[in-house]
Amino acid sequence: MAKQDKLRKAAVKIGAAMGRADRTAHKVHKATVVAREELNDLTKQIDALKRRLLKTTQRLKKVLA
Repeated sequence: MAKQDKLRKAAVKIGAAMGRADRTAHKVHKATVVAREELNDLTKQIDALKRRLLKTTQRLKKVLA
């Protein structure tokens, strides 16, 4: 009986550790997805600003020429 009790306690500890690791992995994955989306949004905003700057530069050159 004592051996089964020790095995059961060990299995519970292992299962709890796996559960914590799994939960942490899910949190990390979720954070990664959010960060990727934010990075894509920032990239789009930067591209739009580059286009606006290019157009403004061209207009300014025409006016000054």
